[in-house]
Amino acid sequence: MAQIDSLLRMAAEHRSSDVHVATGNSVLLRQFGRLKKINSPELTAEAAKDLIYEILTPGQRKRLEQNLQLDFGYEIKGLARFRGNVILQRKGLDATFRVIPILIPTIDELGLPKIVRSLCDYHQGMILVTGSTGQGKSTTLAAMIDHINSTRPVHILTIEDPIEFVHPIKKGIVNQRQLGTHTRSFPNALRSATREDPDVIMVGELRDVESIRMAVTAAETGHLVLGTLATSSGPKTVDRLIDSFPADEQSQIRNMLADGLRAVLTQKLLPRIDKKGMVLAVEVLIGTVPVANMIRLERTFQLPSVMQISRTHGMQSMDDSIAQLLNSGSIDLETALQYAENKKAFQQSKAVQG
Repeated sequence: MAQIDSLLRMAAEHRSSDVHVATGNSVLLRQFGRLKKINSPELTAEAAKDLIYEILTPGQRKRLEQNLQLDFGYEIKGLARFRGNVILQRKGLDATFRVIPILIPTIDELGLPKIVRSLCDYHQGMILVTGSTGQGKSTTLAAMIDHINSTRPVHILTIEDPIEFVHPIKKGIVNQRQLGTHTRSFPNALRSATREDPDVIMVGELRDVESIRMAVTAAETGHLVLGTLATSSGPKTVDRLIDSFPADEQSQIRNMLADGLRAVLTQKLLPRIDKKGMVLAVEVLIGTVPVANMIRLERTFQLPSVMQISRTHGMQSMDDSIAQLLNSGSIDLETALQYAENKKAFQQSKAVQG
């Protein structure tokens, strides 16, 4: 057993989300959003390198030494998978491991809105899961893919960096490709994806204009495309997609998005009131006819207002979701105030309670 396995096992068993192995520091675990040092000595550059290199393949070591950084997947059988990232920093190597459970959580277990099940029934178009790093985007995508895999006999193709959740054979077939191992780039994989007869394409991250272009095109030509972006709201996601393109292409992309965007889910993980876990707050933007018109007419600034008057279609703002968590007793008022966008509404609630 590799030396680092005991640290990773500890993280998984204590429900930590991340493990930090850094030269010049003790090992740290992120548990329920907070970093905690474990009782271990500070790692020398040599000790950190030994811990990390022991689990890397020769090819991974070579890529790390060439690029001075590396993304990779690692698994402790029967326990969990881990998404590893290694960088070279001032003192030496630094590795971060995200804990990926073996069992894929369901849509209900994650606390996602009921509308998400209906979104999985689409046969074409684009669904995006957005939010900052560490807010559970990959887990939500995995739950959606697992729901589709469990309910529909379809071909699902995923492009990931690295592969996180491993999808078993159920009603459909899931082919998972890892960047650097099974394909050279997201655009390269997307370029060939439509020739592989997929019904559903999942792109781990839309990180450049070429990936976005191909994903939007795939959604327009009869595929259901799921992907992630590091954006903070549905309206900002639409703007980000359009602004990624040169000015002379934006009109065409705007029309394609208006026709093809099915939904944008924006996520935040909030600490539970008992401080023993995290709960999910989700903003939901649905690609209704009014939303499509706002996109086409360059009025994305009006999308928040459309969302407010379209709750019957399953839409909700981030503050709506936070208010639901507060009213159900899942979070406390201080947490709601910390994460809310319109803090005045929650402050008024606090004044009423006072």
